[in-house]
Amino acid sequence: MQRRELRKPLGGAEFAPDTTYLNSASSGLLPARTAAALRAAIDESASHGTMGRDYFGPAAASRAAFARLLGLPEERVAIGSSVAVQAAFVAGTLPPGAEVLVPEGDFSSLVNPLAIRPGITLRTAPLEDLAEAVRPGTALVAFSAVQSRDGRIADMAAVQEAARAHGARTFLDITQAAGWLPLSVAGFDYVACGAFKWLLCPRGATFMAFGGDGDEGGAAAWPAALHSGWVAGEDPYESCYGPIRQSAATARRFDEPHAHFSYVGAQHSLALLDEIGVAAIHAHNTALADHYRAGLAELGLSPVPAPGSAIVSAPGLADVESRLAEAGVRVAMRDGQLRAAFHLYNSTDDVDRLLELLRP
Repeated sequence: MQRRELRKPLGGAEFAPDTTYLNSASSGLLPARTAAALRAAIDESASHGTMGRDYFGPAAASRAAFARLLGLPEERVAIGSSVAVQAAFVAGTLPPGAEVLVPEGDFSSLVNPLAIRPGITLRTAPLEDLAEAVRPGTALVAFSAVQSRDGRIADMAAVQEAARAHGARTFLDITQAAGWLPLSVAGFDYVACGAFKWLLCPRGATFMAFGGDGDEGGAAAWPAALHSGWVAGEDPYESCYGPIRQSAATARRFDEPHAHFSYVGAQHSLALLDEIGVAAIHAHNTALADHYRAGLAELGLSPVPAPGSAIVSAPGLADVESRLAEAGVRVAMRDGQLRAAFHLYNSTDDVDRLLELLRP
């Protein structure tokens, strides 16, 4: 196989895995700086408790870093624990009888909270037809920017335009996109992101950005903060007992009481991504994915078409997962397809090793 441009890992000494790790679509590797910060935080908790000496500092730094990553004001970003909780919140904002449109086979954490909400009608359409499927009665279009199963990239601009034309709100999940795919999300009403994959954060760090009416009418036009607790108060320490007297003026009113260690790690992982830059990571990841696709073609294998994606899924390889695992190559099987995901810590050598193991 003709070798394309040699790609060495990005991030330098931050990564030294003892596996060939091609499974960032399941969870990312922690940078060395993040792991060190977590160890220090755990040591600190032995004397200062699991909220640490500064409970809100790392969360605030993570919020600001995530906002910079997307080019949004940090006042529009809330922190949480999972996309499923955030999807349940969005479901709770919908009136009885609302129609929600989602792509066929999108990730359950996004879809299921909408599907089980009483009074909601859930309608599906193929991803490639999602924009055309929006109609006057549609209240919300919820979809992933990049599909977890096979890496297909949604036409986000087309869906956004169609939703706007029909008066529907939009809920975009960027869990499989943020950190490697350049994104423009300013016009979406809700943008959720689990940060433990491509953003390399500990599990438990999740973000939600608010747009739409929040841009036009300020915080007063946002929906009610249905799951708010004491941290959602303008002064959290004055919001510990009884109803909150004054909610935060920013999207912090939608915060969940956060897992401290997750955000201790998140601030360091997001800082690394900021240093490297999404544009450089995108070029690196997609070059590796293209190299892999070319190698699959030489082996007579056809991956699911997902041009421009860092995720490559190929059918007909269900029997190789255990052999790859024994060789120290970490990939995933999803819906009968071998899924490989290429990120900044991968190299051309990683791709070639995987391809060599796939040879009959």
